[in-house]
Amino acid sequence: MDLLNTLVDKGLRRETPTRAEALAVLATTDDELLDVVAAAGKVRRHWFGRRVKLNYLVNLKSGLCPEDCSYCSQRLGSKADILKYTWLKPDEASRAAAAGLAGGAKRVCLVASGRGPTDRDVDRVSDTIKAIKEQNEDVEVCACLGLLSDGQAERLREAGADAYNHNLNTSESTYGEITTTHTYADRVDTVRKAHAAGLSACSGLIAGMGETDEDLVDVVFSLRELDPDSVPVNFLIPFEGTPLAKEWNLTPQRCLRILAMVRFVCPDVEVRIAGGREVHLRTMQPLALHLANSIFLGDYLTSEGQAGKADLEMIADAGFEVEGAGEVTLPEHRTGGGCGAYEGGGCGSHEGSGCGSHEGGGVCGTVSASASAASASADEPRPDLVAVRRRGAGTDLAPNA
Repeated sequence: MDLLNTLVDKGLRRETPTRAEALAVLATTDDELLDVVAAAGKVRRHWFGRRVKLNYLVNLKSGLCPEDCSYCSQRLGSKADILKYTWLKPDEASRAAAAGLAGGAKRVCLVASGRGPTDRDVDRVSDTIKAIKEQNEDVEVCACLGLLSDGQAERLREAGADAYNHNLNTSESTYGEITTTHTYADRVDTVRKAHAAGLSACSGLIAGMGETDEDLVDVVFSLRELDPDSVPVNFLIPFEGTPLAKEWNLTPQRCLRILAMVRFVCPDVEVRIAGGREVHLRTMQPLALHLANSIFLGDYLTSEGQAGKADLEMIADAGFEVEGAGEVTLPEHRTGGGCGAYEGGGCGSHEGSGCGSHEGGGVCGTVSASASAASASADEPRPDLVAVRRRGAGTDLAPNA
């Protein structure tokens, strides 16, 4: 296809596709899908080889969020039967993080539900970052705490945070249909605050909320302009007890097209498969590794994920390798030059309100799937694959990592 050859050439040059080209990727047929994956895979391998970065979520504070994000199981008015607990102590969070690091994760994402942190909350998280880095000095720490006030990003940076996640989630034109308690501009402002403080910005999206192809392209182009280093791509998990519980709009094929479009628009940034991969990609998850170079290991904020051991086996079986702690994720021109690496702006990563996964209120969450699944056609709802997290942080049971 001439389209795909053009997109590969642009991706290798870090040149922005046109909106028409991005929309055309989403409009390809199932017969063309493997060609789309192969083309986007060339761009992914050019910038990231066959490495897969593992990230691990620690939900510092679960539920009880005052924001009304329709996708979120922790939202105001949510009837989802999730774990609810207040702040983990620094030593508790450090122990939770250790499980993910032992499983091969090189980044820990610290997430807390809420509109945004108070200064006391920043102190708590700063103590937690220090506790984690005392035990694992090489670990990357990303905070996802919601909307930031002036000076808070700088304080997190001083405490040792490497990155901050805050997702745009959807297009500016439809944002008000998803959330009313804060604005799209609020989210953009927080990403910019993180960037200005010297934190690696992480900002992404959630697909499957009833948006159009145009909405998806709009939000990805907006991310590119913001120039985050990582872009988490979440697929809506329709939690029972939330307003979007009936939104089952995704197939594995559509998820792959979305990931391919993100890779073409954001060729040299960390594209992360975040919440919902088990629910919507299902047995097609290995193909997604040809498009994204980063995943979450194990469970998410309020939902269970694929077993950590199964994640590692999937990576190896697909011919990829786990990125080591000493390897630099991003290409040299991004790590050395910061912003402005693109001809047309930048691209980011992160989903939900925080660290790259859409299960949280003002924070970074992702949703998971149970291992058992009855046979069903690709376009049927699969509520059997949505399993609430009952282990790990906030419980007495061992985490999944």
